Amino acid sequence: MFTACELGVFDFLHEAQEPVSAGTIASRLSTSVDGMERLLDACVGLKLLKVDLKNNEGYYSNTNVSTVYLVKSSPRSLYHMMIYYSQTTYKCWHFLPQAVREGKSQYERAFGISSKEVFGAIYRSEEQMVNFMHNMDTIWNICGKDVIQAFDLSEFHTVFDLGGCSGGLAKQFVSTYKESTVTIMELPKVVQTAKKHFVTDKEQQIYFVEGDFFNDPVPEADLFIMARIIHDWTEEKCLELLQKIYQSCRPGGGVLLVEVLLNEDRSGPVTSQLFSLNMLVQTEGRERTPSEYTKLLTNSGFRDIEVKATGKIYDAILGRKGI
Repeated sequence: MFTACELGVFDFLHEAQEPVSAGTIASRLSTSVDGMERLLDACVGLKLLKVDLKNNEGYYSNTNVSTVYLVKSSPRSLYHMMIYYSQTTYKCWHFLPQAVREGKSQYERAFGISSKEVFGAIYRSEEQMVNFMHNMDTIWNICGKDVIQAFDLSEFHTVFDLGGCSGGLAKQFVSTYKESTVTIMELPKVVQTAKKHFVTDKEQQIYFVEGDFFNDPVPEADLFIMARIIHDWTEEKCLELLQKIYQSCRPGGGVLLVEVLLNEDRSGPVTSQLFSLNMLVQTEGRERTPSEYTKLLTNSGFRDIEVKATGKIYDAILGRKGI
């Protein structure tokens, strides 16, 4: 699947709008015929492609799944996520045995840099940055509305999205709560790229502020959103950040965490268990149980913690600050 995405198989078949032979696909995508035919057959086995036999030759086309999720131009495309998994995550997983032995990120082995330096490497060129930001936004096309609507957040009018990248989740928020504004706090390079490539002038309810939420002041707000942030860090850094947010949160306000949840007994879900291993090979963090998030929020000052499973990959945890 990763290789077919990188080579452009699904995009080419989508543009062709009819079944195409392995030879034609290989010629157009500059690959060997034998290698392409084997790749296409494997994708048929994975139900990502269909094949029709004509005169003993296979003609290939996309399935509904690949048309919706793997064609780059699809509104619900996961293409950029697949490219990130292929070029970054997959390489780190090669060193999973070392990660388990050492209990730390494997970026240095995989790429010659530490996990702390990885964002600098990703942001080295505008193209790399745009691709990474597309990857970060991709999932909100699938489950953004679910996490935003897990609770009634209409009482919160001034919202800060910390580390909100190019605004994928912020767009879901303002489309649901039209009386609210969302300000995204991100690194300067991210803000500049988001304004250039992702957010249009029509989206008046979305604003940006440049800053590092660990090192720079966090402005006051009614609600703080932290989506896929807490799982990147150690317990100590999570508490440091949450306590900082608590101080900036207005009385009666709250914080919304969007994360993958483990069962309390850690028996599943398997997706969450695999995500936690991914945090091991790529970051300082881990996935957590509802009670672990509740403890982090409570120890930071928040009360009335609520946890909602969405039925999608990401779930929602809401904590409130007393009046």
